[in-house]
Amino acid sequence: MMIFQLFDGVKLTEEIPLTDGGIAPIGTVGAIVEVLNNGEVYIVELFGGWVKYDDAENFVPATQDDEGAFMESIGVETVYPNQLILTVPARETMGIRAHLAAVLDELPDELLAEVRDFAEFLQQKQQKSVNQLV
Repeated sequence: MMIFQLFDGVKLTEEIPLTDGGIAPIGTVGAIVEVLNNGEVYIVELFGGWVKYDDAENFVPATQDDEGAFMESIGVETVYPNQLILTVPARETMGIRAHLAAVLDELPDELLAEVRDFAEFLQQKQQKSVNQLV
């Protein structure tokens, strides 16, 4: 059973060794970018501090409010559910269409067909409502 969903915001509950060397400390934030084995393991993009580019195109420390600031990616790592806590569900950070597209990507074809049929039903229902107003 999946504990986390694709694109959920998460935080590490223990140190994680980084592939490129170094350690991501407890409390490092990240985002689920891939779900493996029905949630037995996750691929998580981990982020460091806020940075921005200076005039020489080098990273310099920044604050979240600085123009052009972004969180530096420190690695994309394999992480187990017990090493994570949820901070922000994907549904709160993504638009409805983007979240639905991510969910649909995870469904097998037989369930996709059910979603399609339901969406067509809703479309027909909406069209009937529009036609009654005219």
